[in-house]
Amino acid sequence: MDKLCVQRLKKTLTYLESKQRELKRQNDNDTRSIESMIKYLKKDMLEQFNLSDYDIYIKEEAKNTDIFIRSVKNIIDENSSC
Repeated sequence: MDKLCVQRLKKTLTYLESKQRELKRQNDNDTRSIESMIKYLKKDMLEQFNLSDYDIYIKEEAKNTDIFIRSVKNIIDENSSC
């Protein structure tokens, strides 16, 4: 993954993390729109950055946003040193 892709992935991940924090803060409020946005964002990240090329299990991990975030951070770490 080239440096520009890694930078874009970092920015996208930061946005995903902010939405995940927002979702956790909502408690009992209607969170369907945030959940939909998070689901779409994860799907888009998988496709746009070809994340399954770097982690074969990431599609399964996408079901749990916290695990997905950790996996993406690992991909970023591994590709930042290149």
